[in-house]
Amino acid sequence: MTFESREFVPVYRTGEIRDIETRTLEGLQPPGLMERAGLAAAEIARSIAASGGRVLIFAGPGNNGGDAFVVARHLKSWWYRVSVVFTGDAEKLSADAKAAYAAWRDSGGGTVEDIPAGERWDLVIDGLFGIGLQRELTGKYAALITVINALGAPVLAIDAPSGLDADTGRVMGSAVRANHTVTFIGLKPGLLTLDGPEHCGRVHLCALGLDPAALPAAKGAVIGSAAVATALPARRANSHKGDYGSLGILGGAPGMVGAALLAGRAALNLGAGRVYLGFLGADSPGVDPLQPELMLRTADEVLKLDHLNCLAVGPGLGQSPDAHQVLAAALHADLPLVLDADALNLIAFDAGLQQLVSQRAAATILTPHPAEAARLLEGTTASVQADRIAAACAIAARYRSFVVLKGAGSICALPDAAWFINTSGNPGMASAGMGDVLTGIIGALLAQGADSKAALLAGVHLHGTAADALVAAGTGPVGMTAGEVTVAARVLLNRRFVPD
Repeated sequence: MTFESREFVPVYRTGEIRDIETRTLEGLQPPGLMERAGLAAAEIARSIAASGGRVLIFAGPGNNGGDAFVVARHLKSWWYRVSVVFTGDAEKLSADAKAAYAAWRDSGGGTVEDIPAGERWDLVIDGLFGIGLQRELTGKYAALITVINALGAPVLAIDAPSGLDADTGRVMGSAVRANHTVTFIGLKPGLLTLDGPEHCGRVHLCALGLDPAALPAAKGAVIGSAAVATALPARRANSHKGDYGSLGILGGAPGMVGAALLAGRAALNLGAGRVYLGFLGADSPGVDPLQPELMLRTADEVLKLDHLNCLAVGPGLGQSPDAHQVLAAALHADLPLVLDADALNLIAFDAGLQQLVSQRAAATILTPHPAEAARLLEGTTASVQADRIAAACAIAARYRSFVVLKGAGSICALPDAAWFINTSGNPGMASAGMGDVLTGIIGALLAQGADSKAALLAGVHLHGTAADALVAAGTGPVGMTAGEVTVAARVLLNRRFVPD
């Protein structure tokens, strides 16, 4: 199932999935959820492995192992040559898993304790542990995962790669690196953020015959491309630059002028009618030769403009007394505000600025990377990364702001406790200036009239999608630049206005 094209797709934590399973079982007509999950996984396996190929299946001691036995039975019936390594005790299986094990045995299937020697596998299926794993994997399971990752065959994980925390994306000691993951009922956050994308490969969502509309509302969702398409209306023929807003960007202290220029160029290319750059320091440039449409001023001059629609503060701001003063003035402005980079660092270490942020009447958008998020929460980068959703939501609540916690699977959190995961983007974005471009994109959407939620979600998704488009066209990931992402983002934003 392709889910990225929809506007928002629900994401459920493990506890929410367990509640859904419990309620579903009360009125579910046969076959049961394990049989449905096993068949769905088997069909994905059949689409990956050549007909009649050799398949190695690992069945663990819990219900994930039960799913694996159902997969094995179906693949065997389709004439695949199946070997099952069973790491559990049949007598200790749950009722459903025990029934799946018995059905596998009744079909003529057997189990082994060790991987058959001297075989080449067309597909390996990981059914050791699913979404319920709560402990670090050590000993024999850690050793087994090392072997699985070294087999050199495509790997399909059932529900979640074994060893990956399905709620956070954290590797619990050791984790399977899958090429495909088939997950059931709903998406899980750990598949989509932190280490999840690197361990899950392509994620296949199977609803198991349940009506998605009948499922309880989820607190989280994946941002889809439709969020970009709906962020702004099509432009009217009878319009002018004033209809598309004026954005002020404050930053560019000595030695960091480029950050402000990147943000300004991104804002102009993404449609803001007028973009003013307010620099700190006397040696700021008078004109941008590559983008002369930008209007360059001092920060104080930009703050005095009376026709701005929104402000962005942080790209190249620095942490000088002048930077502090400029930030405080921006926080007092009754305008939507995007805060990035050193604006966040100044806030993190100043209780007065923190109070100004939390008491603002106009919307505030914060764009921290994990280290900046840790400073805002007075914690550590490790604690932020241990539960990225919780960290983003904590910042949103503390500062009454809209937040994007950047990184693999960026987390967007809203003041009302809703959260979203962005699945676009790639490692090529780990280069200088990417955050400045994101600030400019979000500011441009705000200037053109998008509300804060729409500007945040559409901006984050568009930023990552532009980087993906560059890689697809042969630019990057190695050596991809922030300026290139700006141009690609402009192309993508305009495509939604072109009739099919």
